[in-house]
Amino acid sequence: MKKIMILGLLGLLFACQDTPKKETITNPEEYNAYLNTQQAPTLKEAKYQQEFWSKRLKEDTTGVGDIGPLAAAYESLFTETGKVTYLKDAESLYKKGIAVAAVQFRDGFERGLAHNYISQHRFQEAYELLNESLEGVSHKRTTQLMLFDAAMELGKYDEAYNLLSSLKDMSDMQYLLRLSKWSDYKGDLDSAIKYMEQAKALAEAGDNKAMKIWTYTNIADYYGHAGRIKDSYTHYLKALALQPDNAYAKKGIAWVLYASEGNTQEAHRILDSVMATHQAPDYHLFKSELYTYENDMANAALEEERFITAVENNPYGKMYNTYLIEYYAEKDSGKALTTAQNEIENRATPETYHLLAWALLKDGKKEEALEIIQEHVEGKTYEPMAFYHMAVIYKANGMEEKVAPLKEELLASAYELGPVLVQDIEKL
Repeated sequence: MKKIMILGLLGLLFACQDTPKKETITNPEEYNAYLNTQQAPTLKEAKYQQEFWSKRLKEDTTGVGDIGPLAAAYESLFTETGKVTYLKDAESLYKKGIAVAAVQFRDGFERGLAHNYISQHRFQEAYELLNESLEGVSHKRTTQLMLFDAAMELGKYDEAYNLLSSLKDMSDMQYLLRLSKWSDYKGDLDSAIKYMEQAKALAEAGDNKAMKIWTYTNIADYYGHAGRIKDSYTHYLKALALQPDNAYAKKGIAWVLYASEGNTQEAHRILDSVMATHQAPDYHLFKSELYTYENDMANAALEEERFITAVENNPYGKMYNTYLIEYYAEKDSGKALTTAQNEIENRATPETYHLLAWALLKDGKKEEALEIIQEHVEGKTYEPMAFYHMAVIYKANGMEEKVAPLKEELLASAYELGPVLVQDIEKL
């Protein structure tokens, strides 16, 4: 099991007191400066790069050297705005680059397209493309590292492990990032943190701004899972100091405010500032959870509707299937089942199978749900949401002896799961 006991134990202690107390970790004076929606330097730079390279390519439509930078600019625009159309624009450019580039330069476009596919949750296409690239003229190690990513997403864990073993180099930041990811998958959070800290040290030693931001936000997540909330908050701030408009870091601070401090007012304020420029649909689900915690069910339902509208009216494809399965499970179990089965075809992993089991349970098929859990989930993942679904399915099937240890583990993951779900866990 993941080593995330500290927060859960504190939560149990607080539960025994008449007046629950929450430690205040955050300070508005430390993050207020980053909430000015008029200051979006990364977005402005991405727009500039898109305009600059678009003009260059328009003047020379066969200019293969302009295609890569323009595609990268579109991907940056997607990262900064959440608008999936930018991701589609980048996809078209990478395909054009593959078509016109000389053989010895094609693999860069192939990796770019594979990364784009992964962002779109088109994992099988990314996997196949990377394997094809590996057979041709390519930078083998870089391609293999990306192939590890695709294999993990597809649940090809043996292949992913073999790739990682063949690439071992503790001085390589990219290797350490994958080793950290592998450790997290295996439920070894301590090692995941250790290797991410080593990658962070390399990024800092080389003064690599992009990688410093990336490692700061990712290690902040890990610290949160480990109950090291202050360290988590500090690293989100470190990322914002380098990139004031980093939406992911702001969302992370909003989660600290909500899950650790119960301060939904500030969490709302931060999310509102992010959503002024960033339009990822899942922000609406976060807002909905905040409203649910506040017992404002009308606004909670409204935010859910906004999420569905955003996903249905944009070409997100499979990117939000996991969110949709959980949403439909409560509203339309048949639709949840169809979406879950489609997701299994996209990537058959323990994480997608526990969602299928959840959809089956909500559709009244508790025995089938149990079969899926026992065959494809039990002992194969350490994700808290999988544990929650397992516990509910075991309870529905009268297997109380399996519920108690899962409930204990889930309460230890209280911060990661959030106060709303913890209320349901306590009733198990």
